[in-house]
Amino acid sequence: MTVHGAVTEATPTIYWLATAIFALSYAIIVSEKVHKTKVALMGAALMIGLPILTQHEAFHTEKYGIDYNVVFLLISMMILINIMSKSGIFEWVAIRSVKMADGKPMRIMLLFVVVTAFSSAFLDNVTTVLLIAPVTLLVADELEIDPIPFLIAEAISSNIGGTATLIGDPPNLMVASKAKLTFGDFIIHLTPIVLLMVAAYMFILWFMFRKRLKVTEENRLRVMNMDERRLIRDHSLVKKSLIVMGATIAGFALHGVLHMEPATVALLGAAVLLLISGDDPHHTLAEVEWPTIFFFIGLFIIVGGVVKVGLISDMSAFMIDVTNPSEDSMLFTTMVMLWFSGIGSAIVDNIPFVATMIPLVLDMANTVFHQGALDISNLPAETLHHPTLIPVWWALALGACLGGNGSPIGASANVIVIGIAEKAGKPISFTKFLAYGFPVMLFTLVIATIYVYLRYYL
Repeated sequence: MTVHGAVTEATPTIYWLATAIFALSYAIIVSEKVHKTKVALMGAALMIGLPILTQHEAFHTEKYGIDYNVVFLLISMMILINIMSKSGIFEWVAIRSVKMADGKPMRIMLLFVVVTAFSSAFLDNVTTVLLIAPVTLLVADELEIDPIPFLIAEAISSNIGGTATLIGDPPNLMVASKAKLTFGDFIIHLTPIVLLMVAAYMFILWFMFRKRLKVTEENRLRVMNMDERRLIRDHSLVKKSLIVMGATIAGFALHGVLHMEPATVALLGAAVLLLISGDDPHHTLAEVEWPTIFFFIGLFIIVGGVVKVGLISDMSAFMIDVTNPSEDSMLFTTMVMLWFSGIGSAIVDNIPFVATMIPLVLDMANTVFHQGALDISNLPAETLHHPTLIPVWWALALGACLGGNGSPIGASANVIVIGIAEKAGKPISFTKFLAYGFPVMLFTLVIATIYVYLRYYL
C-alpha cells in the first residue's frame, strides 16, 4: 500500500484488523457501556498482542507510541494541583470569583470562560483546566448548582483560547516546529479570529443559559457574606505553591529558550513542591487521576496502530489528491484541510491526528514546489512560508484545535475535565458533551472558514 511515496508494510488483514479495533473501541467508548479506560487499555493490548504494533513501537517510538511528553505533563500538573489544593487557595479563589460576579451563576460562567480562554493562550489548555475545574466544583458546591454546564463550557473555552498562540495547544506546537513558525506568527494570524470566537461563544452561552442558571437568594447571600481569608488552611503552603507554580508557568513560556520540553518543566515543578511542602507522596500520588492517564496511554497506542497500517494516511492522502493543489492556488485544499482537520480531530485526539497530517502537508509542498525532488524533512524556509502554502498551515492549526471541541476525546483538556468531574461524583456523559461541543465546533469552523477566505483569498 503506497501513500504519497511512503510504503507501509501492513497486509490487508492487518490493515482491516487495526481499523476494526479502532472503530470498535470508539463505538464502545461512545456507548458508555464500559468505562473508557478499560476500553482504551483493551484496544491497546490487542494492537500490541495481535501484533499490529510491536511492544517497542508502542512504548519507545514517537511515531506510533505513547506521547510521554503529554503523559508526564499531565501527571506532574496533577501533583502540583493536588498539593496546592491542601492549602485552601482554591477555596479562596472560588469565593473571590463568586463575589466578583455578585453571586450570579451566569456572570460566574462568563467570568470563568474568559479566564479559561485567556489562560489557555498563555499557559496551555491542559494546565488551565487543571487549575480552573477544582475552583468550579467548589463554587457549584457552595451555591448548590449543577457544575456540569460550567465544566463543559470551560473545556470548550480552553480549546478555543488555546488556538490563539504557539504554546496554547499541543497541535500548534507541532505545526510551529515543522513549519518553522514563530510565537509572533501565531499572534498575528490566529489571535484576532480567536478573540472574535471567544466573544461569539460568550454570547451563545448567555443566550443558552441566562434563564436556566438559577441560584437561591439564600445561597447567594450566604456565599457573598463569607470571609474567604478564613478558608486558607496553610499560609506557608500557599506561598510555596504560588512561587513554584509561577516558576513553572514561566518555564512553559520560556521552554523554547530553556531547551526543555513542557513535561520536563512540569516535572521539575512537581518534584520541587513535593520536596518543600512536606506532603506525604503516598497521599499525593494516590490522588492523581490515574484512570485518565491510562486512558491517554491506551488511546495513543490504538491511534498508533491505525497510523502504522496507513488508515489515517490513506484518508489524508485521499483528501489531498481530490483537492489537486497547485503552485498558483490552494484555496480548495485549504478549505478541505480546515474541515477535514476539524472533523478528524473530533474523532481522533488532535495530537496524533496532527502528527499524521504534517508529513502529508510537507509531501504536498515538496510535490507542488519541487516536483518531489527534495527530502520533506529539509524543505527550505521559503517553501514552508510560501504565500500559497501558509494558509494551509493555518487551516491545519485552526481545524485541529477547534475540532477538539467536537467530542469528549477530541482534545486532552476535554478528557481531563471529564476525569475531574467523574472523580467529584458529577459524571459527564459522552452524549452530553457532544450536545454542547459539536455545535460549537461547527460554529467556530464556519467563522474560521470565513476568516481564512477573507484574509488570504479575497
